[in-house]
Amino acid sequence: MIAENLAKIQGHIAQICSRCGRDAEEVTLVGISKYADARQIEEAIAAGLTHVGENRVQDAGLKFKQISSIASVSRHLVGHLQTNKARSALELFTLIESVDSIRLADALQKHAGEFDRGVDILAQVNIAGEEQKYGLAPEAVRPFVEHVLKECPHLRLRGLMTIAPLTEDAETVRSCFRGLRETAQRLADEFGGERQAQFAELSMGMSADYEIAIEEGATMVRIGRAIFYDH
Repeated sequence: MIAENLAKIQGHIAQICSRCGRDAEEVTLVGISKYADARQIEEAIAAGLTHVGENRVQDAGLKFKQISSIASVSRHLVGHLQTNKARSALELFTLIESVDSIRLADALQKHAGEFDRGVDILAQVNIAGEEQKYGLAPEAVRPFVEHVLKECPHLRLRGLMTIAPLTEDAETVRSCFRGLRETAQRLADEFGGERQAQFAELSMGMSADYEIAIEEGATMVRIGRAIFYDH
């Protein structure tokens, strides 16, 4: 089932890209394994999944050590990260998508310095301003970027991430994704020449709304349910 689901989604992504004049190679499928077990994740990797996303550091630590092929894929942390788990996150993940505060950036910088390595991050932005969601407020993104560039030499800012409101109103969702793309463009215009700042990645869109996200410029879509659970 997982292999069939994965092939179906990859085909759908290619169709969406073709329709809106994009190359399907521009869009990375991140399989979100929040509710999947180690066997299911390994099955997805065997079927061709090259990017795996987890919401929690603790869950990833338990699952990843059971998966012999995990080192062959990129591993994304997509859920909220507490500063006291920053060190553990760096040991497990190749990309931290959910960096949502200067305090967290500083914690990652500290531990990356201890490991003497660079760390790829995305800034999570709460474009819709939803109180129940994590993420930088839109007006806080520029100060965050300035701080990372000045104070966090081990962090490489690859782009932005957002979560759209849970709604059936497609225009509300589209407005959120468009807002993230426009924010990234403004930041790229101002900071894109900096060595640590590249705003090429836009992680937006999940199982219910990835079509709209791709139409609005997503370079990463985070899909879990449609890979691991839908029949």
